Amino acid sequence: MKRLLLVTVALASVLAGAVTLYHELWRLQYHFSPAKTWTNDPNGLVWYKGEFHLFYQNNPFGDKWGHMSWGHAVSKDLLHWQELPVAIPEENGIMIFSGSAVVDPNNASGLCQSSDPQDPSCLVAIYTGHTSKLQNQNIAVSNDRGRTWAKYKGNPVLDLHMKDFRDPKVSWYAPAKEWVMAVSLPNEHKIRFYSSKNLRQWTFLSDFGPSGATGGQWECPDLFEMSAAQKSEARKWVLIVNVNPGGVQGGSAVQYFVGHFDGTTFHNDNPAGTTLWADWGKDFYAAVTYYDSPPGDISKYLVGWFSNWEYANDEPTAPQRGAMAIPRELMLRGTPAGIRLMQRPVSSLATLHGTELGLHDRDIASANKDISDKGFHGHQMEIVATFEPGSAKEYGLLVHKGASERTVIGVTSDGHLYVDRTKSGRSDFSPKFAGRQTAPLRLGTQVTLHILLDTSSVEVFADDGERVISDRVFPAPESDGIELFSNGGAAKVAALRMWKINSVWP
Repeated sequence: MKRLLLVTVALASVLAGAVTLYHELWRLQYHFSPAKTWTNDPNGLVWYKGEFHLFYQNNPFGDKWGHMSWGHAVSKDLLHWQELPVAIPEENGIMIFSGSAVVDPNNASGLCQSSDPQDPSCLVAIYTGHTSKLQNQNIAVSNDRGRTWAKYKGNPVLDLHMKDFRDPKVSWYAPAKEWVMAVSLPNEHKIRFYSSKNLRQWTFLSDFGPSGATGGQWECPDLFEMSAAQKSEARKWVLIVNVNPGGVQGGSAVQYFVGHFDGTTFHNDNPAGTTLWADWGKDFYAAVTYYDSPPGDISKYLVGWFSNWEYANDEPTAPQRGAMAIPRELMLRGTPAGIRLMQRPVSSLATLHGTELGLHDRDIASANKDISDKGFHGHQMEIVATFEPGSAKEYGLLVHKGASERTVIGVTSDGHLYVDRTKSGRSDFSPKFAGRQTAPLRLGTQVTLHILLDTSSVEVFADDGERVISDRVFPAPESDGIELFSNGGAAKVAALRMWKINSVWP
């Protein structure tokens, strides 16, 4: 009987653990995070045979940085993820640093082993091999839809015998019928371009940089072409360069350049001193785009790591640490300053909508009364709020609000968007966490804020997605209130739509 009791208690403990996994304090409920381990940069973003693949920097043995390998998850909609075993592990003292993955449709690499004569394709990963003294570029191949990987016996495929030379992002350049690699020389603030016909031999093309923000190392580049909306005939190239430290709010950040790539050289449309930030928050880094999309889907999807190297190893989450920001759809649009990158949350987010609240043409007090009367509160929300500023000096929303906690999302009459997390909850793990992040904002007769709240995050999209602020926050569970505000005058709510967001986890 005693033995049976012990077994019963043990089983109950296991079942209790199964119930709470993915629902721990501060676990993001509709953003990807690994079940129990550490993650940083997204890697190898590729769509292949009906699945979006997300590889990511992963420590399989703990919840802090180390033993870098490629973790792996797949999704049909960029929201619901199935975590798979480690794809490419650290081995023989060589860590697997960041990189990319491509579809080799016709076996140009000679590494595909398909038994289907109608489909000779396979997946090829291109990644940095890292030791304390050397970084070089390597490849691996998967012939079973990314489930298992074999490192190429001829690695490395590109070696400059440098300590810092990393993060290869490979894309297909159709005019020359070849692959182009963008890879970072971090300390020189340069992105180096190479070309290849077979993914195994690489030819130097050119260097870009220094330019833009150069206050820290350049990492995780990405080069891609897009159509510029409002000018249907115009196509532009975007070069993403992540920088750490030296970000707009300190620490890690994502900058980008708009211009033209002629097959050899990237030409920047803007002066070298111009810095364009993809995100003005504290917690968006190592962002790169997907290689390919499903048939008929012309969207360009961007994924970034939801943290900052100033405190990433100390964030108060368990049993995992690190997550991805919401996947974003990219657009290019003309602005008075030139063509700029716009972002919006992935459209499949609407499939997670729960209860909805809609308001129109209200003053702040009556809108707050409706929110309260209808019991609209929570940590998982999508909010689209359109304000008429009126005479207000500041206006916006208090979210993740409790008796003494709140995260403030505001707009100022002098044309700034901000997120203030000085009273957002737990912040004692780092003196660099609490603060106020600010971005310039174009003001008009109305200002629309598109806001995503998760259990420990805030993402704000404004100016049609030109201005984005992404921040992690760590409020108490009971701090789940939402309240509109205006100071120094009366703002008005022209329209407000709010949806509760369902969890993607079991």
